[in-house]
Amino acid sequence: MKKHWLCGIDVSAKELAVAIDTGRGPVWEGVFSNDGAGHRKLIRRLTRSRARVRVCVEATGIYHLDLCLAVVGADRVEVAVVNPRATKAFAVAQMQRSKTDRIDALLLLEFVRRMEFEAWVPPKDSILALRALSRRIQALLVTRAQEKNRLHADEAVDATPVAIRESIERHIEAINAEIESLTEAALEEVRGDATLSARFDHLVSVKGIANASAVTLLAELSVLPADMSARQWVAHAGLDPKHAESGSSVKGAVRISKVGNRHLRAALFLPALVASQYEPQVKAFYQHLLAAGKKPMQALVAVMRKLLHAIHGMFRLGADFDGARFYREGA
Repeated sequence: MKKHWLCGIDVSAKELAVAIDTGRGPVWEGVFSNDGAGHRKLIRRLTRSRARVRVCVEATGIYHLDLCLAVVGADRVEVAVVNPRATKAFAVAQMQRSKTDRIDALLLLEFVRRMEFEAWVPPKDSILALRALSRRIQALLVTRAQEKNRLHADEAVDATPVAIRESIERHIEAINAEIESLTEAALEEVRGDATLSARFDHLVSVKGIANASAVTLLAELSVLPADMSARQWVAHAGLDPKHAESGSSVKGAVRISKVGNRHLRAALFLPALVASQYEPQVKAFYQHLLAAGKKPMQALVAVMRKLLHAIHGMFRLGADFDGARFYREGA
């Protein structure tokens, strides 16, 4: 039997930096696009021989998942998804000072060569189905909003033919029916899985998280590695602060990075807005931030961030929302 090929892949939003060792030493393979076409091209390269292949990637939240699902389904290919903290410690041990996509791919190749290989287990079918349903619902919601905007604009113009308005109205009705049908299918997936069902019930215990928001939050969070911390969830959602400084004189306003899962970030907005009005401790926290001089949007983003921390704790403890844990006035 041939020796394992080894592969290290540094994953970013748009590209995959790939290094391969076929048994003759590490080789920089190049860059592949991080999309379906790029995944297929990479798989063809990895399965060129009859050798088994061990692939190592870092857990990067949203960016590595589709790649791993594609690669792990290929014949004779195994994938290890490693915690970035482990690879960072490994880089320090290797006295690696530089950091580029190529260097990171070669580092992951060396990591899979030296460390014990633990094959990645894909999320359950129910979780993947829930994520796909949720993503489709979100896409339809965007389309519906666009159609409603068109209808509003057309109604303001007397010259717009009635047939166009009726066409838009029929389209909106059809979209509503699709959203309702897909939401029912998503809820069936949730109720058919004990873990998803329990977590769903914990989510809707927050005043502000209704069924639609709970489905999206559950779908996006359930595919994340189990050992991710609450702070890593925040970074994954793109809600971590981004500082803008230049030299000693230019200091811009601190903004959120928005480098992360836009679906998760969007799903937190409305629950945070509603909870800031109707969930007592969340409202108290929000008002405290306003009194401290924060602008309403800054305070709302802080609520989103803190709410994500709370959800992390709810999932970890298997408990409903506890306002006293969220915020204590005067604490």
